[in-house]
Amino acid sequence: MTIKVYNTLTKRKEDFKPIKEGEAGIYVCGVTPYNHPHVGNARPFVTWDVIRRFLEHEGYNVTHVQNFTDVDDKIINTANQEGVQWYDISNRYIDSYYEVMDKLHVRRAHIYPRVSEHIPDIVATVQKLIDNGHAYVVDGDVYYKVQSFKYYGELSGRNLEDMQAGARVDVDDRKAHPMDFALWKAAKPGEPSWDSPWGKGRPGWHIECSTMSMKYLGETFDFHGGGSDLIFPHHENEIAQSEGCTGKHPFVHYWLHNGFITVNEEKMSKSLGNFFTVIDILKKFSPETLRFFIVETHYRSPLDFSDTRLKEAEKSLARLRNAREVLMELSKKISGGPLQNSLQLRAEVIKLRDDFMNAMRDDFNTALAISYMFELAKKVNTYKNELKDDKPDGKLLDIMSKVFSEMCSIIGILENEKQMVNNNEKKESDDGREQALVQMIIDMRQEARKNKNFALADKLRDDLAKIGVVLQDTPDGVKWSKE
Repeated sequence: MTIKVYNTLTKRKEDFKPIKEGEAGIYVCGVTPYNHPHVGNARPFVTWDVIRRFLEHEGYNVTHVQNFTDVDDKIINTANQEGVQWYDISNRYIDSYYEVMDKLHVRRAHIYPRVSEHIPDIVATVQKLIDNGHAYVVDGDVYYKVQSFKYYGELSGRNLEDMQAGARVDVDDRKAHPMDFALWKAAKPGEPSWDSPWGKGRPGWHIECSTMSMKYLGETFDFHGGGSDLIFPHHENEIAQSEGCTGKHPFVHYWLHNGFITVNEEKMSKSLGNFFTVIDILKKFSPETLRFFIVETHYRSPLDFSDTRLKEAEKSLARLRNAREVLMELSKKISGGPLQNSLQLRAEVIKLRDDFMNAMRDDFNTALAISYMFELAKKVNTYKNELKDDKPDGKLLDIMSKVFSEMCSIIGILENEKQMVNNNEKKESDDGREQALVQMIIDMRQEARKNKNFALADKLRDDLAKIGVVLQDTPDGVKWSKE
């Protein structure tokens, strides 16, 4: 059946029609790694993990790209405060991102491009915008000429005058228009810089995503995601840059934006100082509880954060876990044929599955989909209580178990396909040589991280992932699992 998505660009729900049959290209704006990820950062990545899981479940071959803005004013300022290099800060907090997202069962994107690794590509994009008449050079800075792009404001639904009135724009008489934005910044003392045709400098914020998304997904692709705060100016500027470069409209077919996480109805952010890091939250609540807290609300709705809400999520998750345990308990009993209403119950469970999938097809409505998981849990418990001493319907149990597992795998909770094992432990069924080999590579990675050779550490982790070995950094050491 058709998947419907709410497109920020058109302000309505639309049928998803992939550019390439059976494929889906996704670009999600990643973190600026100058601090540990907070729960507001986590929401878009958990959201897109669920979307990706569902698209793959529906048979799409997904390419998922998510950037790291590893060159930025905040990173540079943090590095200067600590007396270290900018890349020490970005590498530290990129590692932190991987650590907490792995715990939240967020599957790794296929590609994680970094700004610092794509400078020549960015320079080429800026030069093309200059050649196409969309950008101009002033004293080593390069600015985008917003008045040159007829679609500017289409995503945010505002005109230039409204944007100018509502935005914080530095007064710069060198600009052709106050809303013109930087594509390239001339070098300043104490900042990283690279060579360019306009002199040494570094990229502006927005140009990176245009360059890297087009490099890995093409000049036009299916999905672009991020928080609602990125609609303007970041995503508005991305469209202007990308379409100004290629002349192709639309740059992205479907723009999806998640709602804010708030604290006392105020947006959570590092700049406001009311943020809670995932690391700190996980000291009080399990990763699965935090993930469930995020997904039990529809991604476009605001989500107010509190310990009370997390405790409610914890209790709700326990109800689902209990139903899974009841299913496991019943499956150990000698089964028989259908009894009383179990034939009807089989049909009801299959309908719940259909209802769940239809909810997910309606703009990835996890809130509604999860309600059908609770209905299934209720049916499992009711069936157990009514069964008494009779033999359970084996076919019914099989249907219930498969449907429950299918739902869990899409939402990303209560998954037991992967059993994490401590790298110091051995299971009798394991091959000792495999254990030793994986341990040797883990030790090599730890040594590389100790020596701040993060590129090698990432490569070792990624090479293991390619052969189905997933690493997880935990307070008790590195754990690994086989996919």
